[in-house]
Parts: sequence; C-alpha cells; structure tokens
Amino acid sequence: MRLVIVSGRSGSGKSSALHVLEDAGFTCIDNLPSSLLPTLIKQVRNQCTGDDAPAYAVSIDARNDHEDLQEFPDFVIALRQQGLDCELLYFDAAEATLLRRFSETRRKHPLSNDNTDLKAAIKRESQLLEPIANIADLTIDSSHLSLHQLRDLVKQRVAGRRGTGMAVLIQSFGFKHGPATDCDLIFDARCLPNPHWEPELRKLNGQDQGVIDYLNGHDDVQAMYNDISHYLQRWLPKFADDNRSYMTIGIGCTGGQHRSVFMAERLFKALQGDFANIQVRHRELRPR
Repeated sequence: MRLVIVSGRSGSGKSSALHVLEDAGFTCIDNLPSSLLPTLIKQVRNQCTGDDAPAYAVSIDARNDHEDLQEFPDFVIALRQQGLDCELLYFDAAEATLLRRFSETRRKHPLSNDNTDLKAAIKRESQLLEPIANIADLTIDSSHLSLHQLRDLVKQRVAGRRGTGMAVLIQSFGFKHGPATDCDLIFDARCLPNPHWEPELRKLNGQDQGVIDYLNGHDDVQAMYNDISHYLQRWLPKFADDNRSYMTIGIGCTGGQHRSVFMAERLFKALQGDFANIQVRHRELRPR
C-alpha cells in the first residue's frame, strides 16, 4: 500500500493536489478525521492480495480535532516503523497570497466565524498545523505557482515518482521575488558575474548559449559549480540512505533569469546519472 497524506493551509493547493492524484489512479479521501486513518489502513491492508499495491491519498487539515493534530506526527512515525510506504506532503503559501486567493474566490475560510476574521483564521490554521508541517517529507510553496504549474509539479514529483528512491528537484529562483521557502538546501549565486549587465545578454536566460558561454568563461563560476557539485554528489546519497523521499535544492540569483538557471541546468545534467527521480524547475522563467 502506498499512502500519501496531503495537508497544509486552506487555499494553498491541497484540493488541486488531490485531483491530480485521483487522475493518476489514487483513491482520494478529502478531510478524513485522522482518528479514522488507522481503520482505513487496516482495511486496505487486509484486502491486499499478492503483488497488489493500492495507492491512497488522504487529506488531513485543520478541521480535525486539535488534540489529534498534535498527536499526528507520532502516528506517522509509527506507520513508517511498520514498513508502510507513507509520504506526507504539506502545501503552503505566503499570507498575502492566501488573503488574495480567498478575496478573489469569496470562499469562507474553514476556521473563520463571526468572532474570527480571515487574517486571524489563517494565522490560527498555521499554528494548528505546525506539528504536521514540521515532519513533512515535501513542502510545496504555491505562492509563485499558477494552477497549471501546481498540478504539473504534483504530477511529476509525487504521482510520477518511480519506485522508492529519493526524488530530487533542482530549482532556480530569484531572491528579489522572494526566497524559495520550500527548499531543503539553498545555494546563493549572486556573487557571480551577472549577465544582466551585458546589454546583448539581458533579455536572454541561463538556457541560452550566449549566457552559457559568458558564464563558462569566468573562473569563479566554475569554482562555485565544482564546490556545489562535489557537495551534492557526496551528501545526497547520505540523505537517500536516511530514507528521505524528497530533496529540493534551490539555486538563487538576483532575478532568477541567468546565473541560477545556468547553475541549476548544469547540476541537473551532472546528477542525472546518479538519481532516477530527478527534475529541474525554473521558478521565474515563463514560456516563450
């Protein structure tokens, strides 16, 4: 049995994630009381025959009993100790983004009432879900994601994860658009020569040959690439040996167009032979 537990703040993308997983063949259950999860797992396991390995996705959110939410991390740890293939996904977004989304859709926050406004409800929800957020295998910040990008990310990283090996994502981003809060490791490339100040390269990005040639011509770029590459090649297998399901590596520069894209692409190519589940994503790039 493969169990994906989906949690996170309202408006951050939980429902969209469940729809993607359902389309991928998962049996999905929204807002399941966490106290009923042991019964579900026992029933599914009893029905499994031979090599049959059903896939379930269950949403656990702040509408659960507050005491159950506090105890939920211990329950997840116990499941893993029993050998269950269990992944915990946590979805989040910046407070300003959540406020805007609720305002645009005019939906009512599940924790808001006559005495609790939207902003207070969002803050309270974060407090209630903190124990779950702290043990998440994968945190996805949807602040900078369109609905299509969010669905595509879940499809590739979660539904499309092959086997039990660690899934690695190398993501470029621009610090001026906000740091990447959902990364396990972040490397800062802002000290490298910036193609932005070359007029003929400004409108290009790190995937274009002109930018590649420019950055390859600087010793500091090669030195940083060697340092990061050697670090990842040495330590990522250690994370995998520790039964990590996901690892997200962020490479940041100022705007997320040149240096971080170049470095992310190069690291992705270098690590492809070491990991079956590896992807590269550029947060700030838009399709041309």
